[in-house]
Amino acid sequence: MTRQLDEQIAGRFPVGQRLRVLDVGMGQGTQALRLLRAGHRVTGLERDARMLSAAHEALAAEPEGVRERMRIIEGDGRDTGVHFLPGSFDVVLCHGVLMYVEEPDPLVAGLARMLAPGGLLSLLVRNGDALAMRPGLSGDWRSALAAFDTTAYEFSTPLEQGGPPPRLGLEMRADRLEALTATLAGIGAPLYAWYGVRVFTDTVPDGTPPPADEDELSALLAAEERAGRTDPYRRVAALLHLCGVRG
Repeated sequence: MTRQLDEQIAGRFPVGQRLRVLDVGMGQGTQALRLLRAGHRVTGLERDARMLSAAHEALAAEPEGVRERMRIIEGDGRDTGVHFLPGSFDVVLCHGVLMYVEEPDPLVAGLARMLAPGGLLSLLVRNGDALAMRPGLSGDWRSALAAFDTTAYEFSTPLEQGGPPPRLGLEMRADRLEALTATLAGIGAPLYAWYGVRVFTDTVPDGTPPPADEDELSALLAAEERAGRTDPYRRVAALLHLCGVRG
């Protein structure tokens, strides 16, 4: 997804332009810090206390000249209008957030309003058209059959050493490409490009480390990147990365 995002930014904005970036649901700040180090001004919005703490800790380790270009705000992605003026950002990220929101359209519309004309909206969502893939490939036929007719699914967080107990059976929701395409068109940020994410690796058990061999890792990433932009593979990816552009 990082390569996909960089491709869209490079194709839309002049080289060297310092962009105004908003990362909604920034988590521990992985993408936000990466774009910050690239020279951009970044605002992170996050409501989870643990994630906020991790993001602040990570930011504190950066040089002063980098730290001063970032703001971290505690808040909900549905309240962007409370914190920011319309058109305040060149790039808005919302990765891994919509699956927690029962009614995503108002959230996405609010994100689009934050974009300046020509701005880029980057969404990462669970693929509602491929929910049967993971249970099907794992031999869980009943779950696979049930997944064809729903966009709801259950998610369990892994047990982390020293962390809170895992959340079992957390109710989540997925999005279908066709529906999100219509939503983006309706809010003035029509779909410009889309990719699949985790085409081949979704069934890898949580916590599995990446290949230690650099050639093997490079091949894995190349295969995922190629599949993520190629039909029919990207249509059965676990996640969809959608990029809309503000008109």
